[in-house]
Amino acid sequence: MGWRSSHETWGTLEKQTGLGGITRSHTGACLGSFTPSVSQLPAPELNEAPERAPRQQVRFLPTPAPGGGGAVELVAASVPVLADHPLVRGPRFRKLKIGAGHRLDVKASGVFVLGIGHGNKLLTDLYNCHLTKVYTVGGLFGKATDDFSDTGNLVEKTTFDHITREKLERILAVIQGTNQKALLMYSNIDMKTQEAYELAVKGLIRPMGKSPPIITAIRCLQFALPEFQLEIHCLHETQQYLRKVVHEIGLELKSSAVCTQVRRTRDGVFTVDDALPRTQWNLQSIQEAIRNCQLKVEAELEKTLAHEENSPLHQLDGTQLSMLCRSVHEQSLQHNTAAMCQQCDGQQKERG
Repeated sequence: MGWRSSHETWGTLEKQTGLGGITRSHTGACLGSFTPSVSQLPAPELNEAPERAPRQQVRFLPTPAPGGGGAVELVAASVPVLADHPLVRGPRFRKLKIGAGHRLDVKASGVFVLGIGHGNKLLTDLYNCHLTKVYTVGGLFGKATDDFSDTGNLVEKTTFDHITREKLERILAVIQGTNQKALLMYSNIDMKTQEAYELAVKGLIRPMGKSPPIITAIRCLQFALPEFQLEIHCLHETQQYLRKVVHEIGLELKSSAVCTQVRRTRDGVFTVDDALPRTQWNLQSIQEAIRNCQLKVEAELEKTLAHEENSPLHQLDGTQLSMLCRSVHEQSLQHNTAAMCQQCDGQQKERG
């Protein structure tokens, strides 16, 4: 995730332009055409930005000797490096490389996080935090398609007059309850411990590894038959998964439904209000966006990753962790052996 023409000039780019970090944009374009267009926009402005002073090198230059008589002596002097001259180096930046966060497919829109410079590593750290994303999802009752969207091939039409908002909200409550159980299961946390209480207070109960898509919250924003709109908070999802959720809601209501819109309004600490629209994809706006989001990113990383480092299992080295696993295994064997002995004693007493 870096905008750079070479390793040599990259450090100067981050210091002089402030382009080392993470920014976010608002897009409805597909990723294939979106990322190249962004990477080329600030390059002319970066080339016009103030340049660093050319590097200096020591050279021994011939100069006339003080005594005269045509004698020449070599004197050490500091001269600029010709390799740094604009006519030799050419434009510093032609095309900038940008790293993308959680992707949006062709039919989705909303917040799309980009990383620049050292933001490459920050994007990886944010990905490991497994932060919740929020979507606004639109639906339409009465028909079904092959790809669950309103633009797919029509499969069937159904009635929907019997559907009410109360029935819809009951289905949403069931979906949220089922996913809450999955969230606790994949979080690998004993809910009866002090650690679980502290995580719940900080809002850190979430899977810290791979898991199926999980919906942490879902509610109805608008309902006007045949249309409805949902707000979905989720983890590890894809936009196609959200369209399938709309389809399944239609089936649960004895009807059918297609998805008309998937718009990401929040991606972790980034919201749609902070995103840069297409008209603001310029150097000044990108610099300001990076500065504005820097504190939020650092605070979230400190909150989430600090907990992992303070975890008792995280503090054990490989030998200690192996000994702990062996001890647990031995205790389990002892417990099973004792249970078997008690069972045998009971059978012998019954026979006696």
